[in-house]
Amino acid sequence: MKYETQDHNKLELPQIGRRAFLAASAAATASTALGRDYGPDAPPVRYPEPDVVVLDDRFAKYKLGNSPILRLYHSQDMLWAEGPAWNGVGRYLLWSDIPRNIQLRWLEEDGHVSVFRHPSGNSNGNTFDYQGRQISCQHGTRKVVRFEHNGGVTVLAESYGGKSLNAPNDAVVHPNGDIWFTDPGYGGLMNYEGRRADTGSPQPYQKEAIYRIDSKTGKVNQVADDINKPNGLCFSPDYKMLYVADTGASHYDDAPRNIKVWDVAGEATLKNGREFASMMLEMDGEEKGGFADGIRADADGNVWASAGWVGDGYDGVHIFSPDGTRIGQILLPEICSNVCFGGSKRNRLFMTGSTSLYAVYVETTGAHIT
Repeated sequence: MKYETQDHNKLELPQIGRRAFLAASAAATASTALGRDYGPDAPPVRYPEPDVVVLDDRFAKYKLGNSPILRLYHSQDMLWAEGPAWNGVGRYLLWSDIPRNIQLRWLEEDGHVSVFRHPSGNSNGNTFDYQGRQISCQHGTRKVVRFEHNGGVTVLAESYGGKSLNAPNDAVVHPNGDIWFTDPGYGGLMNYEGRRADTGSPQPYQKEAIYRIDSKTGKVNQVADDINKPNGLCFSPDYKMLYVADTGASHYDDAPRNIKVWDVAGEATLKNGREFASMMLEMDGEEKGGFADGIRADADGNVWASAGWVGDGYDGVHIFSPDGTRIGQILLPEICSNVCFGGSKRNRLFMTGSTSLYAVYVETTGAHIT
């Protein structure tokens, strides 16, 4: 979310019961406060997994009693893991390391990890369309591209209104073939602090916005800009709503820390934008707020949001019910940038966490293909 590429080759708070809150606090203290070891010689985890935390009874059914959080991959060379996407045919997980300008691949068959694509255009978000073609949001080129089956690359979006895009961030595909993407501008800003070198402004080349690429005409349409910095996005299971994480508080003092939702009208436009869930959380007697980054919906309409920039007891994944109530957490020892459902049964949650890739099985499946 917040890593800025200078050189393309350089490397209202939902209320929870007191009992649930105390239980969550106890679970966090029991594991993360002790500095959990995820290394190859780490001690076994006593079931049920203490870092999958039930805040509301509605989340209890999604927690499996015999599934630990596993760190599938870690490297001191990996700088900012992002954009996980599951390929069901190849049975692999693809993700980006933005500053290192590469994409990596984890094979379900044997856990083998290798470099999948280099250079990657400093890609951030990735997904696959309904024809199995990979779509990437590239910070380095400020484009949305599609990798074809024959090895070619098609540029899907690179400008709007006569101006370059800022730095496309994340994308999702509608069953009708349209591609929706966000353009907050993080990787396109020109200095490390996330401000334009020529103006000193935190706003990039044009107003941050959400876009749709029409599958029939190829036209890029702006569908909403009533959001500070649109980041991760996902559809509801029935595609009637679009959820988007707002990370504008990274640059704008008056920006809320929340996830917004719009109604999707006619499969082409958005209306009735509103707050879906706040990322503020009461911890140690005070409200603390980080950011939701990548988000995905499950088959029941819950939203699973990566979360970070606060610390132990917050960083990881926050799960929200369809009414916006925070019902569960998955606590990680690193800032979590993004999530996706995958695995052979699509019931495994993959989480990119700064320098690592994590996974845990859950009792639900992803709402969509990736």
